[in-house]
Amino acid sequence: MKRLLFTLAAVTIATFAIAQKTEGPLKAEDLVSFKEKKHDFGKIKQGTPVNYEFAFQNVSDKPVVIENSWASCGCTTPTWPQQPVAKGKNNAIKAGFNAAAAGPFDKTVYVKVQGIDAPLELKISGEVLNAEAYAKYEAEKKGNKGGK
Repeated sequence: MKRLLFTLAAVTIATFAIAQKTEGPLKAEDLVSFKEKKHDFGKIKQGTPVNYEFAFQNVSDKPVVIENSWASCGCTTPTWPQQPVAKGKNNAIKAGFNAAAAGPFDKTVYVKVQGIDAPLELKISGEVLNAEAYAKYEAEKKGNKGGK
């Protein structure tokens, strides 16, 4: 009888242990919280580089190390903090775009947080206009402001 009760108790405990919801793997978002993950530069002039800072906060209970950051193409250059970011502190990933080629763009900046396998993704987008198209855009923008 004791064996039967012991076996029944073991099976019950094992069933509850297996049924417990297991947390998935840790994600970068569990350690750092970005104010925003997308930025639209709008219309920019060809040949005029632009930059944007993606602000983030360390929301973990220990310092966070940004191991690396890279972009989806050579026209985008990210920079990241080289020192650990202390618990509760803020910092930023800076994304520079060279605006060399005219046309719309949609680029991704990848951020590798130490201890996390999957990189976090930040996006920049906009439209690069050649000098003539940009001058026309600026004139239209000024004309719209004057008419209001």
